[in-house]
Amino acid sequence: MELFSSDLQRTRQTAETVGALFDVKPTLDRRLREKSYGEAGGRPQEWLDRRFVPPPAVGERMDHDEGVAGAETKAQWAQRVYAAMDEILQRPCEHQIIVTHGGSLTFVLASWIRMPIESAGYASFRGASGSITTLREDDFFHNRQVVSLGDTRHLDAEQR
Repeated sequence: MELFSSDLQRTRQTAETVGALFDVKPTLDRRLREKSYGEAGGRPQEWLDRRFVPPPAVGERMDHDEGVAGAETKAQWAQRVYAAMDEILQRPCEHQIIVTHGGSLTFVLASWIRMPIESAGYASFRGASGSITTLREDDFFHNRQVVSLGDTRHLDAEQR
């Protein structure tokens, strides 16, 4: 079993907890981070909200920077997560766990199903914080399946 995680604090902490359960040390990878909002980093959400320019409903969405200086475009963000996934999926390990952020989950899944990056401009796969998404590749046809998306049943069990 292998465990990969964004290197940011909240995912790193989750990965360390999961790693302890499975007796595996997380491999930290900054490419699994959430989208970078450039100069908005470390500022209150209100600051970003006042400057945020949503992507157009139609047309070029992958090169849109949302109006914030230094922010990654969706294309840059996708390329970074796809690159991490390419390396992870080339490894011969049968079971892999990836701990990432809600927005980056879209590109983890898009990469998994081999969606061309240029087609990901309208894609959005969301999971709640702490949720588990299960992916499986069958041994015969090598089809890739999204078994569950954003499952939170384990969180309910913790509250009992």
